[in-house]
Amino acid sequence: MKIINEFKDFAVKGNAVDLAVGVVIGAAFGKIVTSLVSDIINPLLGLLTGGIDFSNKLIVLKASTETASAVTLNWGNFISATINFLIIAFSIFIVIKQMNTLKKKEVKKEKPKGPSEIDLLTEIRDSLKK
Repeated sequence: MKIINEFKDFAVKGNAVDLAVGVVIGAAFGKIVTSLVSDIINPLLGLLTGGIDFSNKLIVLKASTETASAVTLNWGNFISATINFLIIAFSIFIVIKQMNTLKKKEVKKEKPKGPSEIDLLTEIRDSLKK
C-alpha cells in the first residue's frame, strides 16, 4: 500500500507530468523536423549539388551474395541525421533563449517599486533610537 501511495505522489508531481508532456511534444517535433529535412532541405541540397539525393548515398563494403545481403556504409543517411540534429538543436536553443528572455522580463516586473530592505531597516533602526 505504501509503494502505491509513493508512486501516486511521484506520478502526480509537476515534474513527472512536465516530463511526460515534453516527451510527447518532443516526439511530435522530431517528426516535423524529420519531414522538414527529408522533404524540403535534402531536395534543396540535391538541387544545389546537381541532383544528388543524400538518402541514397552509400558505400558498398561487401557485395551481396546468394546467402547474405550487402554490407553498406550509409553515409547519406548520416548526413540527413546530422542535419536533423542541427535543426532540432538550433530550434531548442531558440525556444530556450526566448523562455529565458521572458523569465527575465517577469522577474523585473515582480520587483516592488518601494523602498529597499536596507531603507526599511534603516528607518526601523532610526525609529527605535528615538
